[in-house]
Amino acid sequence: MSGAARPPLTRDEVDGALRRLRDDRERIGAALAELEAHPGHALLEGAGLTGETARRQGELRSRTAALWSLFDLYGRVLGDAERLRARHPRPGQAQLAELTRLLTGPSVELPAPQVPLERRTLLSAPAGERLTLDGAVARMNPLFEEAARIVAGVDAVWSALLSRFDEVERACAAARAAARAAGGGPGPDRVERELAAVRETIRADPLSRARADGTAAVTRLDALDADLRELRRRLEEAARLRAGHAERLARLRDAVGRVRRTEEQARRARADALAKISFAAVPAAPDTAPALADRLAELDALRAGGRWEEPAARLADLDAAVQTALARAREAVDIFTGLLDRREELRGRLDAYRAKAARLGHLEDDELTALYERARALLWTSPCDLRGATAALSAYQQAVSARAKGSRR
Repeated sequence: MSGAARPPLTRDEVDGALRRLRDDRERIGAALAELEAHPGHALLEGAGLTGETARRQGELRSRTAALWSLFDLYGRVLGDAERLRARHPRPGQAQLAELTRLLTGPSVELPAPQVPLERRTLLSAPAGERLTLDGAVARMNPLFEEAARIVAGVDAVWSALLSRFDEVERACAAARAAARAAGGGPGPDRVERELAAVRETIRADPLSRARADGTAAVTRLDALDADLRELRRRLEEAARLRAGHAERLARLRDAVGRVRRTEEQARRARADALAKISFAAVPAAPDTAPALADRLAELDALRAGGRWEEPAARLADLDAAVQTALARAREAVDIFTGLLDRREELRGRLDAYRAKAARLGHLEDDELTALYERARALLWTSPCDLRGATAALSAYQQAVSARAKGSRR
């Protein structure tokens, strides 16, 4: 301690310091107990750790050992002060000076091995470092914070991996059950072997699967889970196919028939629109029904050989293709019939504005008559130029609206 020695604390100051330091001791002890009770601490105390996790285990043990040693030395000095104060209800100057030294002076002596290397010199290395009680707490703080970060980081990665691993194991069991229900077929054997390897990694070195930001990298588990879900889907589809193959094929044939009829409707609507509407570019009507029917026929050959899984997967794909084809065919019908509907809508609007012009007394207006006749000629000519008719109708509407405003003035 440099400089002049500070004057002794008063009795009240001693008692106040003791209360504060006792409170600090209780909080530090509770924090250390909580640290050791943390699941991440329990993992790092386990045997058989390897790799990055074993390295972090060594770091944690070094820091917790230093923490407990400092805390023990801190507690001894504080205990000495408490006992001295208890023996002297009315301490004199000598007792107050000793209490001041214990409570505020460099009373915590660290053994030489505990002095960090960067704090030593060639001549001072064998001697221990002396700290105040507050200095000891300040020395413990970074040790505790780093230990807590190690423990929390390991626990976060380990918990995420275990949670995801449990999910994948459940998916594996579900896939195995689906394989039994399907009456055979490939089970999740490959995934089970890979899961066993992942389980060993999680047990021995979970931090090897941590990203740079400290979160768990579960990419492999995600991939295995996706494989299992796809396998389960195929197996469950195979089981359903086996239970009601004929019924499903019948429904699919009906759906293919709906595609065929809707595509025929689209072709008729397209031909009608071509005759009545002028197009810049005419999209083709879809024609997928023949190919869908061929794919449906191929499934019977596979079913005859007792290969349930492959027909199930192909039937599911075909069902999706049929639904997509049906949606596109209906969209095509809507597009082609919508063009004719648009022409009828424009005709109706032209008649409505013609009636409005008559109510305003402008039926003999030469300009309005010319605009009306141009729009009418475009809308009643086949094929109809919808773009030109729309522009002509707009011009007529604006002219009638302008007359209406003039009448109100």
